[in-house]
Amino acid sequence: MIVLSGADLVLPGRVLGPGTLVIEGGRIAEVRPGPLGPQPKSTHVDLHGCYVVPGFIDVHVHGIDGRDVLDGPDAVRAIAARMPPTGVTAFCPTTIACEPGRLREVLAAVRAARISPDRRAARVLPAHLESNFLSPEYRGAQPLDCLRLPPGPNAAGAAAPHSFTGADIVAEIEHRTEDVGIITVAPEIDGALPLIRSLVSRGHRVSLGHSGASIEVGLAAIDAGARGATHLFNRMPPLLHREPGLAGAVLQAGEVSAELVCDGFHVHPAMMRIAIAAKGPDRMMAVTDGTAGAGRPVGSRQTLGGRPITVRDGAAFLDDNTLAGSTLTMDRAFRVLVGPVGIGLDEAAAMCSTTPARELGLVGFGVIAAGAMADLAVLDRDLRVIRTYIGGELVHAA
Repeated sequence: MIVLSGADLVLPGRVLGPGTLVIEGGRIAEVRPGPLGPQPKSTHVDLHGCYVVPGFIDVHVHGIDGRDVLDGPDAVRAIAARMPPTGVTAFCPTTIACEPGRLREVLAAVRAARISPDRRAARVLPAHLESNFLSPEYRGAQPLDCLRLPPGPNAAGAAAPHSFTGADIVAEIEHRTEDVGIITVAPEIDGALPLIRSLVSRGHRVSLGHSGASIEVGLAAIDAGARGATHLFNRMPPLLHREPGLAGAVLQAGEVSAELVCDGFHVHPAMMRIAIAAKGPDRMMAVTDGTAGAGRPVGSRQTLGGRPITVRDGAAFLDDNTLAGSTLTMDRAFRVLVGPVGIGLDEAAAMCSTTPARELGLVGFGVIAAGAMADLAVLDRDLRVIRTYIGGELVHAA
């Protein structure tokens, strides 16, 4: 038994402080008000002056601290080991558009890490494919030569000059269905709506992004089963009062939960406040869109899917100055939400933990409650991570 006593506990909809968590068998056995002294046959941890939040869940992260998910067969495990100091207890390894062979390799690595997880490492969840089925115009840092049309009558001719087709990518997804959680699709490309229906029928979560879709096309994709939006506002048309575009479709659709890169650079804090007010924290997910540049100093050179990127103040960029993901970590995203954005601790915890867990179908995760998994982050008063627990085991201590 482990007793975490004296901290302010960030619970659904409120903060209980001071409070005590009792952990047994990797789960939260009891949540009680007030501090609790040492108990027989227990490990007692005094956390007065701290906050305890549910462990962060990042559904969109390409890498961290010098490693990218497409770096090779050991990359996913290496990234998982680097996550706990940032408070992340579970994450979706995220790819950019790539060739079938590289996709096969990373999905095999995801499978291996899920079947045989490493101790003291974040839980590896099914992958997020920022896929090959994106708009060339809104591709951002996605490699143009890897974008394809979905399988269908218009795809064969368009793909003929290339070494692989959209059907080859779909075949890799079907081969590792249980290891693919989220797939980003631009709904306006030829064949996208039938692809969305097919992916949803196989249990995948389709997220709309890297897209120039109109509001009408965005709503059609939502009707087809899409339930997510990839980094809302980024790599999609601006939200205009006469042409709301894809962002407008996402903001008005109550069934869609949207990602928000919460670094204050990708999206202005004022616009973050507007989006959160429109949808509520239970339909917004804080993500990092983090790259291998996260945790690295300004000026350092890393890679994103094999392409060189440079860490600058605020984000990462390709050599042609294209914005290429972030240098954000989830602990800093939490601080941005509570600080510049100005939402409550409980709302920030919902966006960083509870909503991602619910959207991924992770029952008993992302929340501090009796019976839930004891995946927890302990923050000091400056909201910096000082301890991380996964399944009740201390995996990081500052």
